[in-house]
Amino acid sequence: MVYVINKDGSPLMPCKPVIARLLLKQGKAKCIKRTPFTIKLLYQATSYTQHLTLGIDTGSGTIGTAVVDNDNQVVYVSQVEVRNDINDKMTQRAKYRVNRRSRKTRYRKARWLNRANSIRKDRFSPTMTSKINSHLKEVKFVNSILPISKIIVETATFDPHALKNPAVLQNKWLYQKGVNYGFANTKAYVLDRDRHKCQYCKGKTKDSRLHVHHITFRRNKGSDKPENLVTLCKTCHDKLHAGEIILKTYGKTKNNLKHATQMNSIRIQLLKCLPDAQETFGYITKEHRQLMDLPKEHCFDAVAIACLNNISNDGLLSVDFKSDKIILKKCIPDGDYQQTKGVRSEQRIPTGKIQGFRKFDKVMYLGKEYFIKGRMSTGYAILMDINGNKVDSKPIPKFDKMKRIRSRKSWMVSDAFIPHL
Repeated sequence: MVYVINKDGSPLMPCKPVIARLLLKQGKAKCIKRTPFTIKLLYQATSYTQHLTLGIDTGSGTIGTAVVDNDNQVVYVSQVEVRNDINDKMTQRAKYRVNRRSRKTRYRKARWLNRANSIRKDRFSPTMTSKINSHLKEVKFVNSILPISKIIVETATFDPHALKNPAVLQNKWLYQKGVNYGFANTKAYVLDRDRHKCQYCKGKTKDSRLHVHHITFRRNKGSDKPENLVTLCKTCHDKLHAGEIILKTYGKTKNNLKHATQMNSIRIQLLKCLPDAQETFGYITKEHRQLMDLPKEHCFDAVAIACLNNISNDGLLSVDFKSDKIILKKCIPDGDYQQTKGVRSEQRIPTGKIQGFRKFDKVMYLGKEYFIKGRMSTGYAILMDINGNKVDSKPIPKFDKMKRIRSRKSWMVSDAFIPHL
């Protein structure tokens, strides 16, 4: 399947590869994009198009999109992996900034909440902003290569309280009575739950001083929820941190409901930015996907969403994939902002080009497409696939044996055969 752009920039219906090959050979079109393969006509053609529906399977980790016509012919399928590393990178950057400030600028007066953007009203975190923009960017891209006439978005609302305590679905009054109801704080609840007794020695040390211990340490992102807390006497608590004893219980980390909470906000913002979009829900998508006998994948969910209004009178729903390729995309940073490394920032990091290549450039090496994972000033590079898996190649690939086929953008793009097709 080859996507076609008119001379004035408006998208037309896609064509077969043989038609695109003839147009390119006759000089009537030029290639403007390799993945997905897209051509632009060098003459103004008629703008007749068919009805196409874009289905979007939203998500905080992976986005699925698909475009179908009225006959359930799939002309576009993609899967986008959004970024979930922004928070960790910003936390690490803050540590570097605080460390440098204490080492080199101790004469400066300490300042707090001095950044206007961080205290702005109705502000979204950088992670949320990135995820919302990733959804909108994919919609904009599809609209640039296909004449979309309708958009259907699958959204979801999550109840964090019910996810933590399903009993509230049976008794709505439990919403007013959380786990700590009747206790001053979480510590008081944990002490009462454990009957004011050390859960390791069971009172054998005769130590009456009780502590509440994080099973998974907070430095390892341990949660402050009761499930990650246990009562220990001071003697056992000191021995545990000294490494003399080991607990046999397992704790929990933070943000177990992070993605559910993010999806609640993403849903609202997408419906605001796409006011003409039709909304659907996961249980409807599941029924349609099972009718079409498709496996559980984000891309197939998107196909089921796009076919929402194309059910036949007998209830049967069949789909025809016009292409056996899926477009894979992975969101990456726009650039490398870290300039130096080392304890005292003594090593300079080259963020520009090295012999014409940058990190995340798409290159052709030995007849296959890869992405640059790392570079060496001596003229060598470490290659990877779109999933970040390092390519073990001996000898180490050299720049003079590579050809750059796509410069670094805000996402890596590749294609693969549609799974289970």
